[in-house]
Amino acid sequence: MPGLAVLGLSLMALLGLGSGALCLSRQLRMRGDYILGGLFPLGLAEETELQHRMRPDSITCSRYYGGGQPGQGRFSTIGLFLVMALKMAVEEINNSSTLLPGLQLGYDLFDTCSEPVVTMKPSLMFLAKVDSCSIAAYCNYTQYQPRVLAVIGPHSSELALITGKFFGFFLMPQVSYGASMDRLSNRETFPSFFRTVPSDRVQLEAMVTLLQYFGWNWVAALGSDDEYGREGLSTFSNLAHARNICIAHESLVLLPQADSLRLGKVQDVLHQVNQSQVKVVVLFASARAVHSLFQYSIHHSLTPKVWVGSEAWLTSDLVMTLPGIHRVGTILGFLQQGARLPEFSHYVENHLALAANPAFCASLDAEQDLEEDVVGPRCPQCDQITLQNLSTGLVQNLSAGQLHHQIFATYAAVYTVAQALHHTLQCSSSSCPTQEPVRPWQLLNTMYNMSFRVRGLELQFNDTGNVAMEYDLKMWVWQSPTPKLHTVGTFNGSLQMQPTHMHWHTEDNQVPVSQCSQECREGQVRRVKGFHSCCYDCVDCKAGSYRQNPDDLTCTQCDQDQWSPERSTRCFPRRPRFLEWGDPAVLLLLLFLGLVLGLVLAALGLFIRHRDSPLVQASGGPLACFGLACLGLVCLSVLLFPGWPGPTSCLAQQPAAHLPLTGCLSTLFLQAAETFVESELPLAWAAWLRGHLRGPWAWLLVLLLILVEVALCAWSLTVFPSKMVMDWRVLPREVLVHCHMHSWVGLALVHVTNATLAFLCFLGTFLVQSQPGHYNRARALTFAMLAYFVTWVSFVPLLTNVQVLYQPAVQMGAILLCALGILAIFHLPKCYLLLWWPELNTPMFFLGQGTRDSTDGGSSGGRDSAQGDHE
Repeated sequence: MPGLAVLGLSLMALLGLGSGALCLSRQLRMRGDYILGGLFPLGLAEETELQHRMRPDSITCSRYYGGGQPGQGRFSTIGLFLVMALKMAVEEINNSSTLLPGLQLGYDLFDTCSEPVVTMKPSLMFLAKVDSCSIAAYCNYTQYQPRVLAVIGPHSSELALITGKFFGFFLMPQVSYGASMDRLSNRETFPSFFRTVPSDRVQLEAMVTLLQYFGWNWVAALGSDDEYGREGLSTFSNLAHARNICIAHESLVLLPQADSLRLGKVQDVLHQVNQSQVKVVVLFASARAVHSLFQYSIHHSLTPKVWVGSEAWLTSDLVMTLPGIHRVGTILGFLQQGARLPEFSHYVENHLALAANPAFCASLDAEQDLEEDVVGPRCPQCDQITLQNLSTGLVQNLSAGQLHHQIFATYAAVYTVAQALHHTLQCSSSSCPTQEPVRPWQLLNTMYNMSFRVRGLELQFNDTGNVAMEYDLKMWVWQSPTPKLHTVGTFNGSLQMQPTHMHWHTEDNQVPVSQCSQECREGQVRRVKGFHSCCYDCVDCKAGSYRQNPDDLTCTQCDQDQWSPERSTRCFPRRPRFLEWGDPAVLLLLLFLGLVLGLVLAALGLFIRHRDSPLVQASGGPLACFGLACLGLVCLSVLLFPGWPGPTSCLAQQPAAHLPLTGCLSTLFLQAAETFVESELPLAWAAWLRGHLRGPWAWLLVLLLILVEVALCAWSLTVFPSKMVMDWRVLPREVLVHCHMHSWVGLALVHVTNATLAFLCFLGTFLVQSQPGHYNRARALTFAMLAYFVTWVSFVPLLTNVQVLYQPAVQMGAILLCALGILAIFHLPKCYLLLWWPELNTPMFFLGQGTRDSTDGGSSGGRDSAQGDHE
């Protein structure tokens, strides 16, 4: 309302017209076809009068507020503006040709003194029967016609809690322009209550959103010790807790009284807040409680804070005119938006000029107020107020940002009743049909969920009697003599800010920080200290866990198929890891395989080529070639270990390696047995046994030994099967895919046949003495078996200690080393003789008699002949 500034100048000019009293009380009543009751805060009752009241007699509002001290008689300028807003709305409606055409609205307005006991008398008067001052008791009030059709007001929630139940019994519509407590939305308790201001819950949600916007999670919350403050503080606590905002101090501010004990409690609350790290205080209280709180804070020069205030005191002249108010810090708060009333300033100017005109006041005296005998003067001190008294307060409160929301709420309240009456009477745009007078409960049925327009603004009552309106975020900007309210943001479910327009009380104009602990870094969670979740230490999330939300108190473990580094805020998918073909260790082993397999194939080819030579015949002939072929299969079995392990490859790995090894060792066992027989047994037994260690009996023994190994492998695979597993614990960032050996017993089963054969070979050849000038077959077998045992004995601890990923590589190496040991010690020396010492490839060198021939020539010659025939 830019015109309010002009009004201030006009008022100053009016002061020159005279300093006589203003006849305001006579303007609080106007006759009409339908009367609206009004309850407005024009003053305060004396505390002593209320405390020592012994009889239900009349109470006089002899003390006024608005920045003055008790007893000074200063008028409530805000209350006067609200009255003017109602009067202007009624006059507009009466002059309208489309809204309630042909009908006149009247009004009966009373001062509530901001006290419940004072408010009850005019409320009773509103419910008195028309043209009467009494209320009768009836069984049924359906046909009852009270004096007023609806009530506008009161301004405070504390009064509305009383009048709402009272008027609710009669189902009389009551439209408040300032009572915002959420409890008033209860339709069961307050069935006829409506309001043109949003519920406190919406305002509190806006406050909590503001705290979150600036990161203020360590705050104090104070409320006035009345219904309004207690419910607001409780609702704020619930909303703040739900959004992880900690309340360091929570207390009620007692209303100012002469009791020194109550004042001491106010001091304790302020000193607790002052000594803490809290930089932000949510103050949801009535204007009188805030006045007392700030007065003490200013007097004792307490540390400035950020005060987030409620609408009840944010625009109160009682608080804004407090001397030294600029020293309390930064003040923010939300006020509901509303349409502008640019002509309101001119309307107030005209009516104040009339109120100062003696001729106009004399004309009002002619109309006697019949209710004064019952209710007393409507405003006992109004007619003693002069324009000189009003001018300062009016000029101080003419800021549009301070008053327009309250003025519009009052103005809109009148229009809601008028439009509801228009619909109830089924009026057209030109006339209203003549019918019986509308009763309050009939008007109430129309108002439920009613949509209405006020100055181009579309509003609607919801099921609980509330209207949805946006909020402006206001900030006090210190300008002499009183602060001005600047809009720095809006709230319509979400907060839109204008941070560049904000001015803070800090020296560098930086946003104050109100946190018990600084925000944790990425990948850290909070370890709470004490009783408040906002006071904490920051703890790093370990590998394998992450911080899911900034407010988490514990790290969240990654899923089994995921991994994370330390101080992570997310998890990453694990990559499968296995012994790949391209792994450097596998490549080296493949080169080793090529070398060993090449030597085996070369030896096999050489033996086949010289299969009829004494050397090959002494080595077993075809059995020697079979043993080399088995040794080649042993080498090829290592190809089952690299690559992606499958169920089939896991089962085949051990049998594929050890079955051909059994075939190889069984041929060596025959060689060892033959050597043992020749050197250690009597000649008669040796000849018979030697005949059975060659030919078909030898092949049968090899087959039996292989079948024994097959049975043991089958037993191992049945009882202790090797399975493909995905191990999520071994590697930090990958999943290890490998063949899991179920038990060491299973591994021992596949080794038992080969180990037994190797041991028997070693025992049969270890103590055999060599013949001078003959090939020493026993020594080659002994060292070959030693190579076998060294390889596999070393394999066990190495397999146990190496990483699971490289256990297949260890098995590959052991198999190849075992094959190379047998090949290098037993077969390759013979190949060397075949290639470079062919002159030794004679029956005498490889097939000569044993050592015992030197002592018995005759018998030796016979044995040589027999041996030669056998071979």
